Amino acid sequence: MPAPSSPLRSLVRPLVRAVTYTRWLHLVIGAIVPLAGGLIHPGLSAPSIGDWLTVAALPVPLVAAVALLPSARRAEGLQARLMLFPGKHARVRAGADGGAAVGAPADTGISTAPSASWTDRGRTALWLVFRMEAGLAAWLLSIWLLQVGLVLSGVSVEEPVVGSLTPHAGPAALAPLPLLALLALVVAGGRLDTRIARRLLGPSVRERMTALEERTERLLERNRIARELHDSLGHALTLAVVQAGAARAAKDPGFTDRALAAIEETGRAALEDLERVLLLLRETGRRPAGASPGLDEAARLLDAARSSGAPVAAEITGAVEDLPGPVSREAYRMLQEALTNALRHAGPVPVDVRVTADRSRLRLLVANPVPGDRPPAVPGSGSGLRGIRERAALLGGEAEAGVRDGEWRVAVVLPLR
Repeated sequence: MPAPSSPLRSLVRPLVRAVTYTRWLHLVIGAIVPLAGGLIHPGLSAPSIGDWLTVAALPVPLVAAVALLPSARRAEGLQARLMLFPGKHARVRAGADGGAAVGAPADTGISTAPSASWTDRGRTALWLVFRMEAGLAAWLLSIWLLQVGLVLSGVSVEEPVVGSLTPHAGPAALAPLPLLALLALVVAGGRLDTRIARRLLGPSVRERMTALEERTERLLERNRIARELHDSLGHALTLAVVQAGAARAAKDPGFTDRALAAIEETGRAALEDLERVLLLLRETGRRPAGASPGLDEAARLLDAARSSGAPVAAEITGAVEDLPGPVSREAYRMLQEALTNALRHAGPVPVDVRVTADRSRLRLLVANPVPGDRPPAVPGSGSGLRGIRERAALLGGEAEAGVRDGEWRVAVVLPLR
């Protein structure tokens, strides 16, 4: 367990970090605009407090007008990232449109997107005004503290920047105090600058919603790929195990040949699905090895189940070949998972499959008797049944699974509109 840091170490640590001084530089840079204007009016010749107030107030309309430019927010965001958060995480990744990605890099809390609304422009204007006024105040305080230190050290200051505020000579032992105060100002000013930057240059509501939608899309894609692997490989392995066991028990060369042929076909289809999913994961930009199968290819699933020794009675009503693509593909995976569950948990028992497609919805029912020597599964306890429910919910449909009248039933209803 690390030893607690001493108070002195906590005070000294910020002074040895480069970020402390880049933050201070970022803050003081904001004083350039009012100082440049002050050289013209009022001229900064023996300036008084009123003169400095004039210097601080005159550039405000100009700075607020600059904030109306959409690119002003991006320029300030990039500068804030580079100077307030130095390091690798300050680098900006290019987005698909060549611009800076909104959510990259992580944990800075600073956006680099141009202003997209009047709210963004208003926040940018507040930031520019704050940076200018705070930078001017920080610059004046720094100069004043240095002057105080020089005066206390016995050095005369003939033309003090802040005029009459510079004290007269005092005890030389107090000379280090203004320098310590200046270091404290450097640390506190940089932290304040960073906090205000996160508040005023942080992502807008629209940007946060966009980032949340992108993250949701990525999670949905990951879940979809996981379901694809589970359904395809699980179905292939289940059929292979069931068919191999049935072939060994039958001791019939003809049945063994048919079982091996079915295992070969199912394995080849599973390999194609695996290659397609791996291409999606690698994001190589190549086209997948093949499109996801649809419900119009359900005959392949039914034949594979029959080849394992399970009597499958299928009744398909309606034009399943005309179903919307997402509905057809998801229904195929649901049927695949339902048949896999039947073979895995009940063995080669009779399976009844009914598919009904009309103008408004698609109904899918898979039922098989529950063996008396096996306890019924708890509805929703397996990842396969949970995947069926997730697929149905994403399409606005419903899915139910459970035991009814001695049969295990999986019922799915999907809307077509």
